[in-house]
Amino acid sequence: MGSGHSHAAQPGQNERPLWIALGLTTAFLIAEIIGGILTNSLALISDAAHMFTDSAALAISLAAIRIGKRPADSNRTFGYYRFEILAAAFNAMLLFAVAIYILYEAYQRLHNPPEIQSGTMLMVAAFGLVVNLVSMRLLSSGKDSSLNVKGAYLEVWSDMLGSIGVIIGALVIRYTGWTWVDSVIAVAIGLWVLPRTWTLLKASMNVLLEGVPEGLGIADVKDAIARVPGVASVHDLHVWSITSGKASLTVHVVQGTAVADPQALLMAIRELVAREYDIHHSTIQIETTPCEQAAEEHSFGPTLAHEHADHDEHEGEKR
Repeated sequence: MGSGHSHAAQPGQNERPLWIALGLTTAFLIAEIIGGILTNSLALISDAAHMFTDSAALAISLAAIRIGKRPADSNRTFGYYRFEILAAAFNAMLLFAVAIYILYEAYQRLHNPPEIQSGTMLMVAAFGLVVNLVSMRLLSSGKDSSLNVKGAYLEVWSDMLGSIGVIIGALVIRYTGWTWVDSVIAVAIGLWVLPRTWTLLKASMNVLLEGVPEGLGIADVKDAIARVPGVASVHDLHVWSITSGKASLTVHVVQGTAVADPQALLMAIRELVAREYDIHHSTIQIETTPCEQAAEEHSFGPTLAHEHADHDEHEGEKR
């Protein structure tokens, strides 16, 4: 049996740009909520809800970096990486509630549009666009080396589109007086947030349920291992994620009769899954004959051998 382990925090994760972006985004989030209340603009409040996703993503990224640096211990042998996933799932559920409220409020306002102060609405949205552009610039240098930073960068990028939408809405209201446009833009932003929120929740639940990482076909992994010279058969293969970008694999491999060096075979399989599937935490059991797990995949109960022994003993007692 052999294993390849790496629980260390990923290098190159710079916290300073994240802290600055979080400060700017949170400050504008508060300003946008106040501005939305003062101007009666549901579009601004809707965009503030979207801006909240940016703040949450940045905070989660920072927390994941900080907590991820803590070493694994006897109680949490995989470390603290799951914190990011738990926070993301909570964030997604909260955003669902906010988006549904915005859609309901927009429906109410379409029947009775309130007076909108388009000038203030335009200034607040323009300031938000500047904040988004500055945050994108700060995060651009680290987005290719860190999945956390890349996720935060994409959140800010999408919110920039929301700010542009609010600016267009403010200009339309200012020059046409069509206050219903505010509710339409709020609905558009809400509908933009919901699919992304669902994607985030689905991905989080897949990790929490220890599902196969998205984009990875477990049948392909099994076939690739089976094609390694010296492998007779493969069984009891499991692939799951600890957090985003950190997959683990366990598998039982039956070696061929001509294999003279089982350790070399183990290393070949480890190198394959690392190179082809970016899985660097693997536990591989080399067997000369298939164990009981080959007969019943993913069994967590008594082994078949024990069941057969108990059955034979019971039959003997009856005789």
